[in-house]
Amino acid sequence: MGGKVVEYDLTVPQFGVLEALHHLGPLSLGELAEKLLVTGGNITYVMDRLEAQGLVYRERSDADRRVVKAFLTDEGRERIAAVFPGHAAFIHDLMSVLEPDERETLRALLKKLGLGISRARSPSG
Repeated sequence: MGGKVVEYDLTVPQFGVLEALHHLGPLSLGELAEKLLVTGGNITYVMDRLEAQGLVYRERSDADRRVVKAFLTDEGRERIAAVFPGHAAFIHDLMSVLEPDERETLRALLKKLGLGISRARSPSG
């Protein structure tokens, strides 16, 4: 289900990190893990690979030195800008078999599922 992502030598998790940083701006590694519904260890591994490719970099927060934030490099911005339109078109084509009301129902259900997973994984959940 990689679509255009694999054509640009990215794994799906790598694409997820780049896409999140592209649309949401710099995020802490914890925020990335939460958004992508993966563990902190997974995010660290993915970030290591993306950093080795020169697509992202990490910095400790000035406000809280325990927090590490992820940022896109110029090359990372260029890569996601090149990949995202094709991937979005790929997903749109996949969804074209659904009627508009079915797509809205699916969107709402997936959002509900994602929020439920996030709550179940949180320390207080």
